[in-house]
Amino acid sequence: MTGQDSAAVRIDTSKPHPARMYDWFLGGKDNYPVDEEMARQLLTLDARGRDMARVNRAYMHRATRWLGGSGIRQYLDIGTGIPTEPNLHQIAQQVAPESRVVYCDNDPIVLAHAEALLRSTPEGATEYIQADARDPEAILDAAGKVLDFTRPVALSLLALLHFVDDEDGAYELVDRLVRQLAPGSYLVLSHTTGDFDPEKAAEARAMYKARGLTLRPRSREEFTRFFDGLELVEPGVSLTAEWHPELGEAIDVLGDGPIPGYAGVARVG
Repeated sequence: MTGQDSAAVRIDTSKPHPARMYDWFLGGKDNYPVDEEMARQLLTLDARGRDMARVNRAYMHRATRWLGGSGIRQYLDIGTGIPTEPNLHQIAQQVAPESRVVYCDNDPIVLAHAEALLRSTPEGATEYIQADARDPEAILDAAGKVLDFTRPVALSLLALLHFVDDEDGAYELVDRLVRQLAPGSYLVLSHTTGDFDPEKAAEARAMYKARGLTLRPRSREEFTRFFDGLELVEPGVSLTAEWHPELGEAIDVLGDGPIPGYAGVARVG
């Protein structure tokens, strides 16, 4: 496993962390009071916070099944989060046991649970990298020890880019990663949006900023820009819940309005 030994890593519980809040929304126990407090405050803005997390998780399952069915056998998942079964490698290796998966995250609590991410089939491989998404060269260098970048790779950044602002290089980050991918690779993204309730999205952004965190909801047009130069597969950019729903189980959500998030998968030419 790449990165520091989990016993030597200090987990900062002085402020909330997106991976731990996501864990709380999914009903996990690997979070702290500071994470729960902010998650509950976010629920006052939109009571469907748990649904958003579940819908995004279900999209990961469906996209991985689609990719496996399209012949992909290598995956690089940046912004992995705390393991929740079934995880990406389990879905990928159900489709093709020889699949190789590299996970990457920067939260020490994910490192502490990395063993759960490394339970590969004998035919395949899984690895975990402790690194920041804004350091793509370090990620690619470490991932290259497990993945063959001369062959197609599925690069996924799920519910990650809305934590990287434009001035922090969100678009440049994606471009730098995609440029290292062989033809036939895929870029897999999901992202929150303020398109359906701009006022609440602005309140959520202010809530994050007050805690020293970044939240950058993007419009459909801004999200689509991440795929510039790539070939979007059907159905193109869609609501997260509406991307190939036939590949997974339906998620019951509160209310009738759309869950405010977009998703898309695009092929590298």
